[in-house]
Amino acid sequence: MPHPRTTPPLMATLEEHTELETLARSRTAPARRVARAQILCAYLDGASIPAIATRLHRPAATVRRCVQKALAYGPRRALDDAPRAGRARRITPEARAWMISLACQKPKDLGWAPEFWTTALLARYVREHAAAAGHPSATRVVKGTISKILAAHDRHPHRVPYYLARRDPAFDPKMVQVLHVYAQVTLALDPDDDRPTVRWSYDEKPGIQALAPVAPDRPPQPDTPGRGTDQRDDEYRRLGTRTLLAGLDLASGEVLGIVRLRHRSREFVEFLEVLDARYAPDVKIQIVLDNHSAHRSQETRRYLDQHPNRFGFVFTPTHASWLNLIEMFFAKLAKQCLRGIRVATVEELETRILQYLAWLNEDPVPFRWQWHIESAEKSTGGDKVVS
Repeated sequence: MPHPRTTPPLMATLEEHTELETLARSRTAPARRVARAQILCAYLDGASIPAIATRLHRPAATVRRCVQKALAYGPRRALDDAPRAGRARRITPEARAWMISLACQKPKDLGWAPEFWTTALLARYVREHAAAAGHPSATRVVKGTISKILAAHDRHPHRVPYYLARRDPAFDPKMVQVLHVYAQVTLALDPDDDRPTVRWSYDEKPGIQALAPVAPDRPPQPDTPGRGTDQRDDEYRRLGTRTLLAGLDLASGEVLGIVRLRHRSREFVEFLEVLDARYAPDVKIQIVLDNHSAHRSQETRRYLDQHPNRFGFVFTPTHASWLNLIEMFFAKLAKQCLRGIRVATVEELETRILQYLAWLNEDPVPFRWQWHIESAEKSTGGDKVVS
């Protein structure tokens, strides 16, 4: 004879009933939630607490607690444990505030050698100085506790994101001027209707290393386990470095470059001569470039004076190379050509760089700046985070 039910019925919506049935059949949910869902489903079907305990092989007290919680708070809240008070905090709020203040300082400012804190280092400092600082409750703190306290206040002293400080007082006007050049390229506008203008982005990539292998690379052997990729000896010889002086045609995407040992004024003037030879005398050449000393030197100015109204320089703000579109090409060069490159001679490095430029120019891709000028004009300044 079944046990009569003396507890009141459980009220549940159709959606809650469906969720309970799905959870009761789950094989991936936590076991305690599945067990409680099975108890509630059986109770919704009209079974009594003793009958459910017998059917599910659960203690009757466990079933009763689950049902009573569902009757009091609803089926969904009965699936999880109720929050508990837990053990009282042993570390006082004053001690926690003191530890946060320590994390906002550098170890070197407190007489220790390291530059930045780790949780273990900060925990050691706290243990050694807590009593003297008037916080005896923190004398036994461990790095796990330090980590939780710092995370609760969003303090991560071991992480050091970098930023670019704006040192140019005319940053915004110069930035808008550069972006106007890019907008004119996109809209195919000429500032002087009676004179055609071409626009280039220019910069140097110095320090390209010519690395020679000590032993030859081993080709892949797919039939041999562990030999499905190229293998390379980890030693190499340094043959020297070269500098790529490159310009990007903002309209067509064509890249013009020369490879030289250094990037002084004479090399920059040599690049200007190459650009000058490409166009008719009535064409104005506008160049976006950074504030390198070679771009403003006396030698460069003498060359510009010999070619009046031929070149127009648009300088990017100080510490704002990211505004120069040629940097996009340099990133592409590093990934597609220079990554892992090995050469027998420095001359081979020069040849391969120029071969890469010729390959790109077979099907050039114009770069387009996506930031609207209106957004730049509304900029209120600030530093750029580069973490």
